[in-house]
Amino acid sequence: MQSAFWMLPCAAALVWANAPAAAQAPDDPVRARVVLASNTAAPGADLPAVIEVTVAPQWHIWTQSGASVAGAAEFDGAEWTSVEASGVGGAVRAASVAAGTWILEPTAAFTPLLAQWPQSHLVTADVGDGPQKYAVFEGTFIIGVPLAIAPDAREGEHSFTIRLRYQACDATTCLAPTEIDFPVTLRVAANAAMPAPDAALKDFDSSIFAALNSGGAGPRPIDFDFFGLAFSIDPTGTGFLLVLLIAALGGMLLNFTPCVLPVIPLKIMGLAHSAGNRRRCLLLGASLSLGVIAFWVGLGIAVSLISGFTTSSQLFQYPWFTIGIGVVIAVMAIGMCGLFAVRLPQSVAGIDFRHDTLAGSFGFGIMTAVLSTPCTAPLMGAAAAWAATQQPWVVLLVFGVIGSGMALPYLLLSAFPQLVQRVPRSGPASDLVKQVMGMLLLAAAAYFIGAGAAGMLAAPPEPPSNDYWWIVAAIGIAAGAWMSVRTWRITPRLQPRLAFGSLGLGIVAASAAVGIELTNDGKIPWVYYSPQRLAEAQARGDAVVVDFTAEWCLNCKTLEKTILESDAVAARLTSAGVTPIKVDLTGDNPDGRALLKRFDRLTIPLLVVLTPRSEEVFKSDTYTPAQVLKAIDQASLQPRAASSPQALPGSPLAPRTTSGN
Repeated sequence: MQSAFWMLPCAAALVWANAPAAAQAPDDPVRARVVLASNTAAPGADLPAVIEVTVAPQWHIWTQSGASVAGAAEFDGAEWTSVEASGVGGAVRAASVAAGTWILEPTAAFTPLLAQWPQSHLVTADVGDGPQKYAVFEGTFIIGVPLAIAPDAREGEHSFTIRLRYQACDATTCLAPTEIDFPVTLRVAANAAMPAPDAALKDFDSSIFAALNSGGAGPRPIDFDFFGLAFSIDPTGTGFLLVLLIAALGGMLLNFTPCVLPVIPLKIMGLAHSAGNRRRCLLLGASLSLGVIAFWVGLGIAVSLISGFTTSSQLFQYPWFTIGIGVVIAVMAIGMCGLFAVRLPQSVAGIDFRHDTLAGSFGFGIMTAVLSTPCTAPLMGAAAAWAATQQPWVVLLVFGVIGSGMALPYLLLSAFPQLVQRVPRSGPASDLVKQVMGMLLLAAAAYFIGAGAAGMLAAPPEPPSNDYWWIVAAIGIAAGAWMSVRTWRITPRLQPRLAFGSLGLGIVAASAAVGIELTNDGKIPWVYYSPQRLAEAQARGDAVVVDFTAEWCLNCKTLEKTILESDAVAARLTSAGVTPIKVDLTGDNPDGRALLKRFDRLTIPLLVVLTPRSEEVFKSDTYTPAQVLKAIDQASLQPRAASSPQALPGSPLAPRTTSGN
């Protein structure tokens, strides 16, 4: 068998003007240089920059990812052109392509930048689906890169690196994907004057600075992923109404997270006591709903007005807050078990905070919302992260809608009291239910106190202790055992004995399983995150799976045990060429928080799959085993070095190789 053999030259490009030259093959069809409006700028100044690219005749490079050109076919195998940077943030800032806002903290890894792209052109090629037209860049053009100097930037020299990535093709051949690094040194001086712009900057659109300096670069689609159902919404016009609807749905789903589920039966029991009075039941449900909404609106106000505060889950990174929540729950739980009644002094404005009062229901709603904050419901995380970057009225509206969605089930229960009328209201059966629920709530209190203590003792990047789960499990086992034993004592009827006795044994078994599962090391040899460990994994050419978690995040643990430790996913995560990295935010972990911010998320859980070049292949807070496996395979297939060829299917744009027979 004979086949044509085409050598793939190592593509690189010559850097002119403000950056040193990069290594380059003599026959590379692409030349590029970085041009700044000035090499000296004053603090607070806007700094236009461009990458001037010249592509040889008969050659072209692919457009940027996501570009939509009328009449152009889509080609999934393209190595899209992109602009990235490392070391920006702090003194010299660039705009993030994911958020459309300034990168405020220096980044060691390369981050995709917001850019002004040139006009594309159509070329005809056959990449396996017959001759079709594809959008490309060709000739001489510029890629605009808006930069800025921080108002508080110190005077002196600052260095960072801009990277251009592309793939050059002609009518018959594609060269290997290429990346060129442009080291840039910029001097900050107090009274620096901006010189006359270079001719290359004449087409730079400086109006983008107004949008970036006001906090955004215009509306950007919001990406959602609901267990494999991925979609995007443009948050303008009617799209904004869809975002609100999704935020409400995410808020409602919060009630089914492990953080909130333990308290739902408590409120059902409270409503059952008023079920005979429809008006009273509705008022209590409305009061509870207002408490939930009030908390979320208050959270929106904090996000809008407090610098650096972006989400309530930040509070759980302060161990004393987590412990305080646990103590409050413990007091309520002990009172529910019947050991004593929890009452506030009459001096506190004469308010009675029992669950069957309006004030008590309002307070219970606030507590329910507080308990939801360690968890993130499907769909809610992306909506909240987008809202936190918008104007204050948008933040308040979106967070208020999340609260309304969370409150809706309680309002429905109170509006239709017949749904809770069968819950026992008095007698030994009612007392038993309250005692068991009180003990389970006490287990939840032990969880929060234990997670807070683990945060106090944590020393990132090393993992925190999880031994407190045995205390949680022991209380759960006691609750289940008490239900089984007590049921046989208070009723002679066989049917309730079997039903509730079996339920009690089920609680015993589930609690024991929780203790075993959450204290073992699991199937995956996690590498706990530090910037150096991530860099080392990518330097080896590994695909990297980054799992954001915390001891206070029950959603994180649920996804880890059910998805990541499933047999197929665990086997892939432990295979050669893959590094699983865990970012634990239990204690004070500034590096971990910075990495979460880099991925433009505010809440956890979050799973990110990266190529060796730090490209995001997959990012989601809800995912399936199939999604994770596909993302790892895709990341593992990416080239490990700039000279590695990209395998493109079909011809004539695909590189031609031989089997060597």
